Amino acid sequence: MQSASSISSNPAATEAARSGAAAAGTGIAVALPLSAEDQARADLYALAARLLLAPPDATLLEGLASADPIHSTGGDHTLEDAWEKLVLAASVMDAAAVSQEFDLLFVSSGTPPLNPYGSLYLSGFMNDTPLAELRADLAGFGIGRVRGVFESEDHLGALCETMRVLIAGGPGIRRQPLDVQKTFFEARIGRWYARCLADMAGAEGANFYRLVAAFASALLAIEAEAFAVEDGIHD
Repeated sequence: MQSASSISSNPAATEAARSGAAAAGTGIAVALPLSAEDQARADLYALAARLLLAPPDATLLEGLASADPIHSTGGDHTLEDAWEKLVLAASVMDAAAVSQEFDLLFVSSGTPPLNPYGSLYLSGFMNDTPLAELRADLAGFGIGRVRGVFESEDHLGALCETMRVLIAGGPGIRRQPLDVQKTFFEARIGRWYARCLADMAGAEGANFYRLVAAFASALLAIEAEAFAVEDGIHD
């Protein structure tokens, strides 16, 4: 599959992703070695999840700042460019400033400027039918909400983490074949992520998170295109 699988994984990005996932209480133990392609996909999904669910701490920023460039095999360098800008920003941003930005964008005593939830984008309402349908899907995979986690399962960061689990597996959760990954992505992410990330990129006060949005958008666009190509191959 020529998705994020066309991107070479690098140790710094991998370690940043894994430490971020562990911090979120969602560390994954892989029973058998993944292919290099799927490992790269899983690592990038993990990093996207970590950055969307919580502001990066100083350790994660340091890991990002030292990450190697991403090299894609195709002619589209959107992800390479987005990654380069994110890495550069991580080298100059202060963790406290990024945390303040995160709170400004995603946390509020009232309604925050950004609400990256699938149910809201798909139906116009929080905690609506799309969330119930998603929970049924997750139950079928044996995936449950982590105790104490505030965000609902249709948060874009949580969905990126779910994609990582579908690719890499987890404790008591088997990896899923590509057709299952594709079905989940198209039903639960593909229909709304672009609008959500465009809102994030254009939000007032988005500095570091404008770059996070560009990175996540490029990653998910590559996945969407790859799944579409996979359809064509099997038609």
